[in-house]
Amino acid sequence: MSDRILVGTRKGTFAVRRGPSGWKPSLLGHGGQGVNYAARDPFTGTLWALLGHGHWGAKLSRSKDDGATWADAPQVKYPAGARHYVPPPPSETGAGEGAPTLKPATLLKLWVMDFPRKGRVLVGTIPGGLFVSDDGGEHWELNRGLWDHESRGGPLWDGPGNGTTKWFGTPAAEGDFAPGIHSVVTHPKDPDHWIVAISTAGVFETRDAGRTWRSRNQGLVMDYAPNPTDEWAGHDPHLVVRCPNQPQCLWQQNHCGVFFSDDGAATWRKVSAPDAGAHFGFPVAVDRDDGRTAWLVPGKSDMHRTTIDGGLMVARTTDGGTTWTQLRKGLPQEHAYDVVYRHALHGDGDRLAFGSTTGNLYVSEDRGDSWRTVANNLPPVYSVRFG
Repeated sequence: MSDRILVGTRKGTFAVRRGPSGWKPSLLGHGGQGVNYAARDPFTGTLWALLGHGHWGAKLSRSKDDGATWADAPQVKYPAGARHYVPPPPSETGAGEGAPTLKPATLLKLWVMDFPRKGRVLVGTIPGGLFVSDDGGEHWELNRGLWDHESRGGPLWDGPGNGTTKWFGTPAAEGDFAPGIHSVVTHPKDPDHWIVAISTAGVFETRDAGRTWRSRNQGLVMDYAPNPTDEWAGHDPHLVVRCPNQPQCLWQQNHCGVFFSDDGAATWRKVSAPDAGAHFGFPVAVDRDDGRTAWLVPGKSDMHRTTIDGGLMVARTTDGGTTWTQLRKGLPQEHAYDVVYRHALHGDGDRLAFGSTTGNLYVSEDRGDSWRTVANNLPPVYSVRFG
């Protein structure tokens, strides 16, 4: 188990280290800058931060000396000619009206990254591009197989494609409404096998390093849509994670509930338990060895993004979502209004950690049975990763 937690926040990258006197936070870099995601490459030890600077925009930053110094990395850029369809924004009464608009691709947000093997780095963005580097981040290439997929209009470099898109937008980037890739999940035994999740288009899988893709939305249900089981349109996963040692088991915290797959995402089944508080939320973590054990930090609802009845709790299942247990020991139970974003919960062995938009960081060392507050007054937390 790691003794360090990397925390990306609205105003910097923090390291929270476990020492003789407990967990202590310190600023690791990027003071005053937005850090959407911070992680360590397990193959090289390089630290990465996906920045969302209010003035300079989206930038990649990395450290090759464990955070002592940081430098701009070679940047992700959409190639000339990359275009995508933007559907009309939703109205108060439902989906927007009119035809989608074809526009040039501009990088709005660096959202997530993963490391399938030594030298290979994957980055998901808004507006829905997956970028791949096979030389440790020195050069980046837009994955054309996913970008040109039929579900978002087909190839659009020189023409209008098929004239439509099933990829709708997310408000996660200020000033625009475009689809975004927030989950990149690679297979622990096959570096060419990737799963991505898109707000909003659902889950896609490739087994040939991105040359071909297929949807993996069977069993998902959109409660709010005219066609709740449409193959693509409207599916809004909030996060997808995979069990490292039982990779056929995946979990999804979705806008419409909690879903579990034990067949490699070929099918999903809804395992929400609203009476136990396990339904709406953003993050989900899965046990390293037991794919049927997972943790959530639930919220009240999309319209009320706060704790349920003012008390903070974690929900845990050990049987694939058949039953859920509420874990509250050590967490505030009155006047708590923490919201936990999709990347702000993580586990490492018996340890778990999550951070909130109110700047609190909580750690458990007994699989969630009890918690302690290890940091207060941090900036709003965007990501939490052991490493």
